[in-house]
Amino acid sequence: MPEPKYSYRPNADFYTSMYEQYYFKNTPVKRVKPIKKVKRKKKSFLAKVCSVLFFAFLLFCVFPYSLKCYTENMFTFKVKAPLNVDYAGLLYPTHHYLYKDLFLGKYTVENPVYNNFLMIDISESYERKHLKNKLLELANEYPKITPAVYVWEYSGKSYVNINADVTYPAASTIKVPVLIEMFRNIEHGKFSLDDTMVLEDYYRAPGSGKLQYSEGGVAHTLDYLARIMIENSDNSSTNMIISKMGGMPEMNKAMKRWGLKTTRINTWLPDLDGTNVTTAREMAKMFYNIDSTSFVSTESKRHIADYLGHVKNNRLLQAGLPENAILLHKTGDIGYMLGDAGIVKTADGKKYIVVIMAMRPYNNLQGKEFIVKASEIIYNNIAF
Repeated sequence: MPEPKYSYRPNADFYTSMYEQYYFKNTPVKRVKPIKKVKRKKKSFLAKVCSVLFFAFLLFCVFPYSLKCYTENMFTFKVKAPLNVDYAGLLYPTHHYLYKDLFLGKYTVENPVYNNFLMIDISESYERKHLKNKLLELANEYPKITPAVYVWEYSGKSYVNINADVTYPAASTIKVPVLIEMFRNIEHGKFSLDDTMVLEDYYRAPGSGKLQYSEGGVAHTLDYLARIMIENSDNSSTNMIISKMGGMPEMNKAMKRWGLKTTRINTWLPDLDGTNVTTAREMAKMFYNIDSTSFVSTESKRHIADYLGHVKNNRLLQAGLPENAILLHKTGDIGYMLGDAGIVKTADGKKYIVVIMAMRPYNNLQGKEFIVKASEIIYNNIAF
């Protein structure tokens, strides 16, 4: 069957044309006026001047300043504000942790100079040659021992000096100046014997003394700490008292002010390397000022004598003395240096200061034997 000539299927164009015819026949058409171009008003002369000045300001002021700041921050290290330069730190980079003293609030490598010393020097009259020769003969019997001996007798001011000005490791005899400075601080009202300190882990020190094994966080009086520091040679309590005094720099400054040229505390205890040092003469000078001058008060002397009179170690100077002799002393031992220093009072009332320090092979018993025999020789020479 042949296809019809016309398609009766309506299409979109047919309906659209019908709608347009109907719309335009029944709806009046509004004509839109053409948009006129608005002519810009010409700027006044004043506006032109302001624009020129504004762009000139940006070009010649703002832009160069911004460029300068940017380039300086990127390519230069120009300091815009004054700085406080630590010239000491530049010249001595280690001065914050490597120093000899603390003077006027500054760590120093050089020792400060004091004109008026607080301690009185020991006045010497003549040397006891006979006693010195006996001690030298004894030293010849112990060739492995290098001794330093200082003896000073009160009544005649006679003395014996064998290497007494040679620097030796102080060992635990360094606790004597710590004790002295503690009582001088008490006399100046900084604290009292009844004040307490809490045992912390950083105070604990191996070696002599039992405080290192005590419970942490417990408060102990300074009287107790000082007593075990001297009587038991406790290292932990010594570190606590040194800390109470302001640390090693303050202790060294105090000893300089006393007039001690060699004695120094350079290491917290135990000082097994022997960096804390003294001399036999300076140790004797400290005992002399404790006992015979007004360097410390009478009340302080009473406490100090009580501590020094109950030292548990009786195997050195004490072992060479008779039972009726009185000894106030402090021992020291770091293996290769053994020492003892103190004041001896004989049965008939004579007094003398004795300091014996013996360098020896590590823990060699000859060091102890030398000190005991030397103590006996000295006592017999002065007492009889």
